[in-house]
Amino acid sequence: MMAIEFKTRTQLVVETLREKILSGEITAGQPLRQAALAADLNVSRIPIREALLQLEAEGLVAFEPHKGATATELNVDQVGELFELRAMLEADLLAASLENISDQALDKATEILANLDQALGKENAANTWSELNSAYHNCLYSGANRPQTYDLVQTLNKNADRYIRMHLLWAGGISKAGSEHAELLQRCKQRDVEGAVKVLKQHILSSRDEIKAFLISRENSAS
Repeated sequence: MMAIEFKTRTQLVVETLREKILSGEITAGQPLRQAALAADLNVSRIPIREALLQLEAEGLVAFEPHKGATATELNVDQVGELFELRAMLEADLLAASLENISDQALDKATEILANLDQALGKENAANTWSELNSAYHNCLYSGANRPQTYDLVQTLNKNADRYIRMHLLWAGGISKAGSEHAELLQRCKQRDVEGAVKVLKQHILSSRDEIKAFLISRENSAS
């Protein structure tokens, strides 16, 4: 294997390992031994360790006692449940929010959306895009006085984050997200509750379908 160049070494290791996990080359439960990975990629253990920690934050790697780092399982059934719960609860939050949301919050959402478009294609785009995507949606929900629902949504989004990143990187999420976000924001500015909720549900559930199709294709190609 060719040596990885010095430039952004840790990030290149992250991208290499992420690709291997998402493509199925590294299978669920497979140990990720730092010494072996360092030898394969011709780098020291430091960028390997840093990369594994970042992939742990993305939900693609888990650290287990006596086993070290292993690749986590990407589960089709989990995708369905997570995204269907998100669609239901986030639609409820959005509907409640649009009754009270301020113009300042909508201006902030507009600003975040512009930053989202600029983030694509840049280094570490998946991490930046994921953070801005969450901030954008949370801004639209800021008018809802439903703290328990909001907390549940944050938990669901944390569990779904690896699939959201995968959708962005692998399943065509970039090409559709921009137009869907823009339409959602326009509906919100019009205080069109029914239209905004419809767009939001479609946005979340179409992501579910595309991610499930990608995972099924990945499983079939690995078998």
